[in-house]
This record gives sequence, structure tokens and C-alpha cells, in this order.
Amino acid sequence: MTNNGALKLTVLLVSSLTIMSVITISPALPAMSSEFSGLPNGQFIVQMVLTIPALFIAITSPIAGILIDRYGRLKLLWASMVLYAIAGTGGFYLENLYQILISRAILGIAVGMSMTIVITLIADYFEGQERQKFTGIQVAFMSMGGIVLVSLGGFLTDISWRTPFLIYALSLVFLPMAILHLYEPKVEKRVQQSGHQPKTPSIIWLLVFNTMIMWIIFFILPVHLPFHLKALGVEKNALIGIAVAVSTLFSAVSAFSYSKIKGKLTYYSIFFAGYLIMAIGLALTSWATSYGMVLVAMSFAGFGIGMMIPNTNLWVMQIAPPEIRGKVIGKLTMFWFMGQFLSPIITLPLAKRFSLPSIFMLAAILLSVLAFTFLILHFKHRKREVE
Repeated sequence: MTNNGALKLTVLLVSSLTIMSVITISPALPAMSSEFSGLPNGQFIVQMVLTIPALFIAITSPIAGILIDRYGRLKLLWASMVLYAIAGTGGFYLENLYQILISRAILGIAVGMSMTIVITLIADYFEGQERQKFTGIQVAFMSMGGIVLVSLGGFLTDISWRTPFLIYALSLVFLPMAILHLYEPKVEKRVQQSGHQPKTPSIIWLLVFNTMIMWIIFFILPVHLPFHLKALGVEKNALIGIAVAVSTLFSAVSAFSYSKIKGKLTYYSIFFAGYLIMAIGLALTSWATSYGMVLVAMSFAGFGIGMMIPNTNLWVMQIAPPEIRGKVIGKLTMFWFMGQFLSPIITLPLAKRFSLPSIFMLAAILLSVLAFTFLILHFKHRKREVE
């Protein structure tokens, strides 16, 4: 393997740590709920164990972005990987549920640092067509990693609910690779020599808010789909897991194809297509009367979001000034995980008032509105280019 190949593999493996952070322990939640059922609000705190990393990733990311622009990428990355292993494995050896909750918050801090650094390094290391291709591969790799790690988490849960927490020690396996194969970009020297700080392009705010909305809507599926499937008569948890995995699989297929898609479409039109395909997926979920129909719906939803994640990342990488690249990508990471954290907070009260098919249909309508908003922006952009 060439040095470039080793560098790419290392970036992909470190990227997979972000996917591990939230979903790896989800199969262990029912057993954890039983273990701590005697505690006041035990079930709620167990659910927070799953979601609290997303909140702390969102809080940490913008700070991490500023720090890496000032002090460099790699030393902070190495520190975050060590912190990741210590905090991530907390659920294996900590007895107190509140201590486990704190360890998950610290895990979020580690991921907020590492994810911001990894996306920034991709922008530092690659340019042009190579960056476009690698951005899609990275998202696809993260999606496939999600499927593998959730499956592994389920297998390890059969031993004990604590065992899946050991998966987080993988960061220590990847750490020597990060030390050996990644190098510090030369961006920092330019920042120090430069007397002024360039401004963040205003379109960045459109992109980061769009990312938050995208994740709020998409996370309706992992939060509410299991209950929808139970209502359709699907009792086996394995089948519910497969349905969620189908959306992840198709997001990987879409992300892997991103470079070819981008060769034919503009950034705006990819958002139009992605939101429209996601809308079809959510509408089919609302209409579904069988398990097979839900699987078809998940393939649409996954394919739609799979092309939009690398589209956002690449667009931000392209327009972020190198001197403040970390800061800008920190903002993107913050809004990404804020969307994941806010989704159940926004949608769970709605689920108590309305039927789940109604919520899926409402999401499909909102996605359609977003799709045609980006279509209008596409034509406005084309018109400006002609003028």
C-alpha cells in the first residue's frame, strides 16, 4: 500500500469513530433499561445515554475548529482519540448510571474534536476531483461502518449489555496509524503570517442550517420506525434492525456514487434531488401496510440523504478560506449533531398527539418544500451565471 493509500485508510478508519459514538450501543438499551429500572427516571436517563454525545459534539465542534486553526490538527486528534477510548468504554466498568451518562458526555467532546479535525484534514489533503471522490467514499465508509458496528453491538449485547462499550477501545487500535500516516498540513503557517482573518462566506449559514433541518427530519426514522413496524405487526427486533440498516446501506450506495452525480449536477440540484427522493421515502413509510413496503421506503430515504451529506461537506470545503477552515467546519459539525439531538425532542411530543403515519407524511411534505426551494435557488444561480 502506498503512503497515500495508508493515509486515506487512516482517515476513513478515524471517520468511523464518529458513527460508533452514538449508535453502537443502541442494541443494549432495553437491557440497560431493565438493569436501572429501579432508579427514578431510569428509562429516560438510559435514553439520554444514547443521545447526549450528540449534544456535546455540537457544543465542542466550533471550539475545536478554532483550536485546530490556531494550534494545528494532529496533536488534538491524538488527544481526542485517547479520550474517546477512556470515555467510550466507561459503560463497561462504571457501576453508576449517572457516571455512565457523564462518560458519554465526555465521549461527545472527544468526537466533536475528532470529527471536525477529520473533515478539515480531508479539505487540507485533497483538492479538485480527488477531494470530490474521497468525500463521497468517506460518507459511504461511515455508513457501512454503522451497519457493521450496530450488528456487532447486537451480538455483544447477547453476552452482556456492558460488552458493546468495549468497541470504543478501537480508537486505540487506530491511534498508531494516525501517528504514523497522517501529517500536519502547512495551513497554520499561512494563518500566523497573515495579518487578517478572512470572513466566513454568508452561504455557509444556509448550508449549516440546512444540515440541521436535514438531520432533524431524517432522525424521525430511527426514533419512530420501530414503533411503526410494531404497529404493522413486525415483532422481531432483528427485522426492525434490518429495516434501519437498509436506509444506511442505500445511503452508502448513494454517497459512494456522489462523485459521478456531482459530475452531472450542481450543488443546488443535488439538494433538490436528495430531498425529493427522501420525501418519496417518508411518504411510502406513511402509506406502508407491509414490511416489504417499509424496506422499499427505507431505500429511498437512505439514497436521498446519502447524496446530500457529501454534497454539504464538499461545498463547505470548497468555499471555506484555508485560514479559518477548521472554524467553518466546526460550525458544520455543530449543526449536524444539533439536528440529531433535537430530532427526538421535537418529534416525540408530536408522536403523542398525532399518528405515526401522519408524522411521516408531514415530514414528506416538508422535504418536498425544501426540494423545490433548492430548485428555485438552482435556477436563480443559473440566471446569475448567464448575466
